[in-house]
Amino acid sequence: MKLLVVCASLDLTQPFSATPAWWQLLKAFYEIGVDVIAAPYQGPAIESLWWQAAPNPAQWQGDLFKSLRDTVRKVGGQPKPPTVPATTTPANNESESASDKVVRSTVQTLITPIWARYLDRMLTDQPDIDAVLILTAPLNHLVGIAAEIQRKHHKPVFYYDGDMPASLPSMSGFASGFRIYQGADAAEYTAIISNSKGGEAALKDLGARAVHTVYYGADPGVFSPIPVPAQDIDVLFYGHGREYRWQWVEDMLAEPSRQMPEAQFAARGTKLGDLGRTQLLPYLSFSKLREYACRTKINLCITRQAHASVYGSSSSRPFELSSMGCCIVSNPYLGIEEWFEPGKEVFVVHSRDEAIDRYRYLLTHDGERQAVGAAARERVLKEHTFQHRARQLVGIMQGYL
Repeated sequence: MKLLVVCASLDLTQPFSATPAWWQLLKAFYEIGVDVIAAPYQGPAIESLWWQAAPNPAQWQGDLFKSLRDTVRKVGGQPKPPTVPATTTPANNESESASDKVVRSTVQTLITPIWARYLDRMLTDQPDIDAVLILTAPLNHLVGIAAEIQRKHHKPVFYYDGDMPASLPSMSGFASGFRIYQGADAAEYTAIISNSKGGEAALKDLGARAVHTVYYGADPGVFSPIPVPAQDIDVLFYGHGREYRWQWVEDMLAEPSRQMPEAQFAARGTKLGDLGRTQLLPYLSFSKLREYACRTKINLCITRQAHASVYGSSSSRPFELSSMGCCIVSNPYLGIEEWFEPGKEVFVVHSRDEAIDRYRYLLTHDGERQAVGAAARERVLKEHTFQHRARQLVGIMQGYL
């Protein structure tokens, strides 16, 4: 199979949280024998050992658009993310703000035609391409392109939304993100694939002709245990921002650090607010995160409310930590049993007091902690590698050829 993949970004230095996952997915395609041509929607083309890099045909226009978007949102009063405790699903935000409408109209006028011509030329020059796969590039920036590819080239076009359910019009989204469904036509795609089983009905309501769920995963060669001199960190959280998880950051990290002065709490991230006695670790490199995780006895998975409250809405962190053999303690996460067995491969806590009790128990029971981490990695190797996900995606796409 030969795929033309349009990825939101391939630049790991940019603030697109799914980019590391897409690197692993494209690598997995290569490993199972799929020929991939990868073009970034935002930022530069990046060559690798696993895919053929195709240029971004609108790179300078995209950079200009990003600057325009940021400026317009500031002037237009883009709603700020919540900085107060929030225990409910993010507020309904189905209508576009005036600034978002201006941004969308601008990009559809200036950038969409460039991509339409570019993809048409790519498919004309390389008729052996079997299908087009779009990874989280905004749907409403590419309106009409999928329909035209199917009409002219008779190739299926698939869209993978890796930000479900936060990307839905009924959710508030994230301050740094796009509103991708307003003004889009979900029905023009052969099928829409997402990371959320619970989001399938919403995608059908938006007009998607066919819907599939493919969860996140991990590359066990990238996220693997490494030897460390000692596990000198007791509890670690890696994540950025308190958006939609304010209360659990407080209950699982900040307050426990105050009540457990005997334990070493650490965090690697930004915009996390007051974390009590928690030590902030420096960002030295993406690969350094693996060392931090392996130096830690208990790794926290604090999932944002949007994902945690919609059944089976996968995120990268549980799979990455499990793949490294980490002992994980998670906040309540609806559908986590789809991937890991609570009590055997992951621990779930439901309150601040339960979190503190669990930490104290695990920190004095090394064998149980290590056994849970080993079981979690074994589960990843059996079911949740990106090769598993790549094979699943190929199976879905082949069903439409």
